[in-house]
Amino acid sequence: MAWIPLTHLLLPAPPEEAGIPVADEPLLSRGAFAQASLAAAGGLQAKPLRRVALWFEDAAQMAVALLACWRAGVVAVLPGDAQAHTCSALDATVDAWLTDAALPVPADRQWRLEDLEGHPPLAPAELDPALGLVLCTSGSSGRPKHIAKTWRQLMDEVRALQDQWPDADTPVLGSVSAQHMYGLPFRVLWPLSAGRLLDRPQRIYPEDLQQASLRHPSFVWIASPALLRRLGERLNWKALRGRLVRIHSSGGELPAEVSGHIERHLGLRPTEIYGSSETGAVAWRRGAEDWQPLPGVAVSLNAEGALRVRSPWVNAAEEQTADGAELVCGRFRLLGRLDRIVKIEEKRISLPMLERALAGHPYVTEARLGAIAGAPRLAALVALSAKGLHALRNQGRKAVTAALRAHLAAGFESLALPRTWRFFSQLPGNAQGKLPRHEFEAAAGPRPLAPEARELPGQAENERRYTLDIPYDLAYFTGHFPSAPVVPGVAQISWAMSLAQRDLCPGFHFAGMEVLKFQRLLRPGDVASLALKWDASKRKLHFAFTVEGAPCSSGRILEGGRP
Repeated sequence: MAWIPLTHLLLPAPPEEAGIPVADEPLLSRGAFAQASLAAAGGLQAKPLRRVALWFEDAAQMAVALLACWRAGVVAVLPGDAQAHTCSALDATVDAWLTDAALPVPADRQWRLEDLEGHPPLAPAELDPALGLVLCTSGSSGRPKHIAKTWRQLMDEVRALQDQWPDADTPVLGSVSAQHMYGLPFRVLWPLSAGRLLDRPQRIYPEDLQQASLRHPSFVWIASPALLRRLGERLNWKALRGRLVRIHSSGGELPAEVSGHIERHLGLRPTEIYGSSETGAVAWRRGAEDWQPLPGVAVSLNAEGALRVRSPWVNAAEEQTADGAELVCGRFRLLGRLDRIVKIEEKRISLPMLERALAGHPYVTEARLGAIAGAPRLAALVALSAKGLHALRNQGRKAVTAALRAHLAAGFESLALPRTWRFFSQLPGNAQGKLPRHEFEAAAGPRPLAPEARELPGQAENERRYTLDIPYDLAYFTGHFPSAPVVPGVAQISWAMSLAQRDLCPGFHFAGMEVLKFQRLLRPGDVASLALKWDASKRKLHFAFTVEGAPCSSGRILEGGRP
C-alpha cells in the first residue's frame, strides 16, 4: 500500500484500501480503525476534555485513542509505566484516563473506549500537525520528565524511518511498550503510515514473541537488548530463519556477543537504534559499526565533546545530549554519558568508566553502577558471562567478587570500588531496556529468596508446571555453600509449598513429608522445571524438580489441619 501521512489516516480510504488490516486477533481494518477513532473523538469532545492520560496494553486500541485525541484537539499524555506512584503523580495533571487496563487511580476517572460511545462521531478530516502530545520518560536518571512532541515531529521521524528502510512491508511485533518514544513510532505510527499489520500485545517473553510471529510468512521485531539477551537456546531458530527479516533494538547497547549469536543463528544482525525520549531516533548501526545518522539528522560536538543532534523532530532545547562522542567520517562513536559522575568523599568518579572497565573482565558481559541513597559507597549490578557463571558455581561468590575488585583496583582508587555486588544472567530493566532509579536500588537491595516462576499453560485443574531460573545471587547460597553454591532442600520444599498455596490449594498447611528424594544438585543459573500435583482425596501435594529432564528432587508434602 502507498504511504499514508499520519494526518490523512482519518480521511475516507479508497475502497481498495479500506479493508486493509491494521491489526488482527481480532481483525481491525483501516476503515474500521478510522470509524472507531472518529467515534471516540466525538465522545471526547462531548465531555469536554482538554488533557487525557492514555495507558493501553493493546497497541491497536492505543492507536485508536491517540488519533481520537488528535481529532478532538485533546492533548494525550503517555505515562512511562502504570505503577501507583506514577499514576498518582500524573492524575492531578489530567482530566481523565483512557485505558484498557485496571489502573491505580479512582475508578470514576478511568474510561474505556466504549465509554465514549453514544455521541455523534466527528467528521473525517485532515489532522492538524501543529497539535501535540506528551510523553513521560521512565525515570532511569531521576524523576520522569514530561516531553512535549508535535504530531509534525512524529510524522517527520516515521518518514525518515521509511526512507532508511523502504523495503519495510511486513507485520510488526514487539517486546517494548507502545507508550514510549521507541515503541510508539516503531510499533504503531510507522506501521500505520506504511500499511503494515501491527501486533496488539507487547510480547515480553521470547517464546511468546516467537509463537505470535510464526503466524505470518515474514515479520519484523521491535525489541530491546533485555529481550535479545534472553533469546538463548529457547527459540526455534530454524523456523525463524529467513522469515524474521529485521530486528530493531533500542534502549541500551546490545552486547557484541549477543548480536553475533543472533547472526549465527538467523543470518542477520539486529539493527540498533540510538536515540532518547527527547531526540527520538537519531542513528543506527549493526554490530560494531559506527553510528550512522538517519536521513535528515545532523550531528556535531559541543566544547565538552558531547553529541549535539539536529533534526526536524528534535526541539531546539533538546538538541544537546550528555553522551560523549567522537565523529568519524559522517558517522560517530559513543564514549559514554558525561553526566554520570558521582562524588564520594569529595572525589569525582565516572560511572561509565568503571562500567567499561568491569565489562573488560572475562567474567562480565555488562555492568551497571550507581550510588544507593544513604550509602557512602557504590553498588554494582553485574551480568556474568559463561566464564563468570562457571567461576561462581565452582569457586563461590566471594571468589568472583574478589576477582572483580582486584581487576578494578588495578586502575581505580579504592573509593571507586563497589561495596555491594549483585550478580545476574542479564541486567534487570523494564521492557524498554531502561533501569529506573527505584529498580536499580531494588536490584541492589536484599538478595532474592526464590526464583521467578513462569507457569506453563495447558495443565489439569489439580496440576501446575513452572519454569524456574535459579538466581545467580540467591540468598541461601551464602551458607550453602560459600565455595560451591547449592540450593538447599528446605528451600526447594518451601518454593513448592508457596506456589501450591498460591495456585492450587490455598490455606495448605505443612504436616510432614513422604518419599523425599534429592538426586541432583540445583546450582546458580540452572533452568529448572517444577511439577506440582494436588491429591485432594489423600490431602497430599506431590512435587518434582527437574533440570533438562533429569530428576533433582521430589516428594509428597502432607497437608495438616488448620492451626
